Amino acid sequence: MSDTRIIVLDDDPTGSQTVHSCLLLTRWDDATLRQALLDPSPLFFVLTNTRGMDAVRAAAVTREVCRALHQVLGDLAAEGQHFHTLFVSRSDSTLRGHYPVETDVMAETLGPFDAHFLVPAFFEGGRITRDSVHYLMVNGVPTPVAETEFARDSVFGYTHSYLPDYVEEKTGGRIPANRVERFLLDDVRGDALPRLMALTGNQCCVVDAETQADLDHFAAQLKQAAGQGKRFLFRSGASLLTALAQLPPQPVAAAAMHRYVREGHPGAVIVGSHVKKTTEQLEQLLLEPGAVSVEIDVDRVISHREALRLEILAKVAGIHAAGNTPVIYTSRQERTFSSQAVRLAFGEQVSAFLMEVVKQLPTTLGFLISKGGITSNDVLSSGLALRTSRVLGQILPGCSVVRCPLDHPRYPDMPVVIFPGNVGDEQGLATVYRRLSGEGKAL
Repeated sequence: MSDTRIIVLDDDPTGSQTVHSCLLLTRWDDATLRQALLDPSPLFFVLTNTRGMDAVRAAAVTREVCRALHQVLGDLAAEGQHFHTLFVSRSDSTLRGHYPVETDVMAETLGPFDAHFLVPAFFEGGRITRDSVHYLMVNGVPTPVAETEFARDSVFGYTHSYLPDYVEEKTGGRIPANRVERFLLDDVRGDALPRLMALTGNQCCVVDAETQADLDHFAAQLKQAAGQGKRFLFRSGASLLTALAQLPPQPVAAAAMHRYVREGHPGAVIVGSHVKKTTEQLEQLLLEPGAVSVEIDVDRVISHREALRLEILAKVAGIHAAGNTPVIYTSRQERTFSSQAVRLAFGEQVSAFLMEVVKQLPTTLGFLISKGGITSNDVLSSGLALRTSRVLGQILPGCSVVRCPLDHPRYPDMPVVIFPGNVGDEQGLATVYRRLSGEGKAL
């Protein structure tokens, strides 16, 4: 028996933001990978969280996952279960992340590949690519991503929006811009199969896309080429996954997600992301009835950790007992760091503290909203200690809802919203809160 599996290594857990009914894995042992490969869904995600690591750790984790996948795929093939595989390195649609570190490791471990494709478009988040320039829609205006706050990221900063130049910059000149294959809109919308069949030697390609229909058409040709023996690797935003998987509509509409809330109880919100959009959304959420502020002073995380933990948990318990939703967020002040390593280490300490809080939230929570990619990964893997979870669908464009398993020791069947830091308008968090609180059924 032969079947297709789209296997996504996701550097934070937000890549499932356009699909549903698939598994997210926070472990990659043999049994967990085997479960995912034998699941009816055509795709699954392995949450590596490498965006929260330095390049050395990111490479090591990616290699470990790839070797485990290679082993399990080989074992299943020996048992007569053969899969046609498409491998995706899913990353941020604003070009932040460990490129080319992760695709290099994947090519070395799972290759050889005929080409790797950069397809960062994410339409629900306002990211499009035209003439090989990647844009973010800002107030309705297409803005080259190198001119946005994301390009100034202290760990993953970059200076080019023109993708061939971005590739040259990130590879340190190993792949010159003039050696990058460009699939422009006319190519994507036309007959690209002959060019796809001619690709060899892990050729770097960048792909235009302005609409989901663009990627749907191009993905069909990619799969046709793969069916004729070509092996491709992808570094993409979430919209390519929609095109590759071709799933039917999600079972429960976004506005009806309240039906998943446990016994109609109030929930909790965890906010870790510090991008400007998150802070704007947080301000709007705190204006909502029943949403009560619980601010964590990150300086005290370092100096008075245990006292702060007990203080926060007491506040949260009181708010929940009163029938309200605690909104737990880290202080918003900008901080500067002497190096990337120091910044990452501080972030890990703050996230570990947040997860200590998550582990001891009231057991009667109706739902949990997690704001921020790295925060969400830590919530799933550490705070909730989930080996796997299943994506129910999206409650807002780009915001997935997953559910804890029925046998979870603390939060059985609880819905968890994975809300990326850079997604949604300023009402985004408030809209999700209203929908889960049963007050946004018409939204």
